[in-house]
Amino acid sequence: MGTAKIAGGTLLRPLASDDAPALAAAYRRNRAHLEPWEPVRPESFFTPEGQAERIDGLLRQFAAGAVVPWVFEAPDGRIVGAITLTGISRGPFCSSYLGYWVAADQQNKGLASAAVEQVCRIARDTVGLHRIEASTLTGNTGSQRVLAKCGFTPIGLAPRYLHINGAWRDCRLFQRVLHDHAPPA
Repeated sequence: MGTAKIAGGTLLRPLASDDAPALAAAYRRNRAHLEPWEPVRPESFFTPEGQAERIDGLLRQFAAGAVVPWVFEAPDGRIVGAITLTGISRGPFCSSYLGYWVAADQQNKGLASAAVEQVCRIARDTVGLHRIEASTLTGNTGSQRVLAKCGFTPIGLAPRYLHINGAWRDCRLFQRVLHDHAPPA
């Protein structure tokens, strides 16, 4: 899946097994920033050991063709975000789900938009997907702007769609159709 320079010299690169300490540190630094937008996390999630276990699972799913995970690496080497295609489905659906986050100190620098665009290209050209779906909490206007800027269109409202920050939350659903070619036989 390769490494690409996105905004401000930040790299979008594949998640690696040795990212656990840096990713744990990134999640600890951004815990309060991410809390309103994510599930309640156990304390182990914020440790290198917890991230090593999580990364191992993601890389096994990647090897099985179900997930493609990347991180954002700042010029100083810090991990400042992540983006992942999950639930990759083949056949007539040929689709996946997109999720991402950007560190609090990296907001409004174009990282999310640049990463989403790059991942859409990879999803189309390398992974071979027809479409990508994304959801945001109804009040997450920042992510909604990123998705709109990147060619995602709204497809509906899903009541009580995700369990985020301790409660079932309504989400806006978006999709981006990447191409109209028939799926591989």
